[in-house]
Amino acid sequence: MKTIVILVTLIALLIKTANAQTEFHTKTIAANLDTPWEILWGPDNFIWFTERSGKISRVNPDTGEVFEVIQIADAREVGEGGLLGMVTDPDFLTNNYFYVAYNFYAAGNNYREKIVRYTFNPATGKADSPLVLLNTISGANNHNGCRLIISHDKKLIFTTGDSQDTSNSQNINSLNGKTLRINLDGSVPEDNPLPGSPVWTWGHRNPQGLAFSPDSTILYSSEHGPNSNDEINIIQKGRNYGWPAVEGFCNTSNEITFCNDSNVVEPIFAWTPTLAVAGIDFYNSDLIPEWKNSLLVTSLKASRITQLLLNESGTEVLNTKDFFAGTFGRLRDICISPEGKVYIAVSNRDGRGNPKTDDDKIVEISPITSSVDETRNDKFVNITPNPAGNFVNISFSKLTQTEIVYSLYNVNGQVLKTGVLEEGSTKLDLPLNFEGLAFLKLNADNQVYMKKILIKR
Repeated sequence: MKTIVILVTLIALLIKTANAQTEFHTKTIAANLDTPWEILWGPDNFIWFTERSGKISRVNPDTGEVFEVIQIADAREVGEGGLLGMVTDPDFLTNNYFYVAYNFYAAGNNYREKIVRYTFNPATGKADSPLVLLNTISGANNHNGCRLIISHDKKLIFTTGDSQDTSNSQNINSLNGKTLRINLDGSVPEDNPLPGSPVWTWGHRNPQGLAFSPDSTILYSSEHGPNSNDEINIIQKGRNYGWPAVEGFCNTSNEITFCNDSNVVEPIFAWTPTLAVAGIDFYNSDLIPEWKNSLLVTSLKASRITQLLLNESGTEVLNTKDFFAGTFGRLRDICISPEGKVYIAVSNRDGRGNPKTDDDKIVEISPITSSVDETRNDKFVNITPNPAGNFVNISFSKLTQTEIVYSLYNVNGQVLKTGVLEEGSTKLDLPLNFEGLAFLKLNADNQVYMKKILIKR
């Protein structure tokens, strides 16, 4: 009988935990930016970001102070082109290297794209010593890519768009419509699928997101479709991803034939109509438990974060859920801090959005946790007993509103219980399967009251 009771209790606790939903706190840490394109968590615990006009900066996420690193003189913003992706070297704390992709005008007024390594000077906070690694990528008003990432074996991997010429994607002699892979000095790795070529995969339209799984064995990519079939792909060496012969899955007779003949990899997920998917990152922190083992995807047209919950192996999407739809507008990129806070880059000044007075900006997303202090109005609320057992009594000394909405959280920001209280002294039953510190949030009279409750049994 005792074993049965323990099992029932554990099952109930698991169900309660699974159903708990995190509520979020958002905070702008940098505002009035000009079309930020890349944001990444730097080795110096600052957020590094690019603006499409050519500026690279660092922002202190705690204070909001922004420090300009460099204004790249030859970066040219044309249409959706300009300064795009960026990544820091795995040995940044030793060599101070970081890598960027941007569009520029080459001889003959040719609009092109290049990959350049810079060296950061910690003493001055500035960057210099540019080293061009690759500058033969075609550029265009649209479909430039270009996201950068570095693999565990220290190879620079980056995406390129088809530069508005669909024939580029299936042409293995073109660097457009590809995933490219080079050594950190710009040379071509000997184990690339095509001898002497940086081409790693082909058949892409306009991929704008790259993220590794936590063990670095799976590389995910997000890719813009035309009017249908935005894609999430797993990038595999030497494989074809279908564009323009295939959009999304191989599900028409012509597509099936092409897929069978051309070694095509289907996406693990696709959206129709399109969201204009952009940056992605892999969430594996305990700070927001229900996001763990998920890809977080930002979108421009759909203006939201989409969670793609993955199976244990990371190869299938089990479920999706949208967050912050329409809250901030167009979202270009996303990054995650070591403690699990999420940061998004808002892109309403990219020519297709509706900028607000403080756009564009970088926004921090974190769960409501124990860091939330009790409000100054807490003297109007009395909680007894505290520590509590199975219930508390709540009384208000000054209140005009008859309906009070409440939420009870644990220290991780998970909602344990919600409901509505009536005016006056009210008994609130506490969750039977929870012990520890909890936070009671009360909304009444256009005020927020926050009280700590220690639940002990």
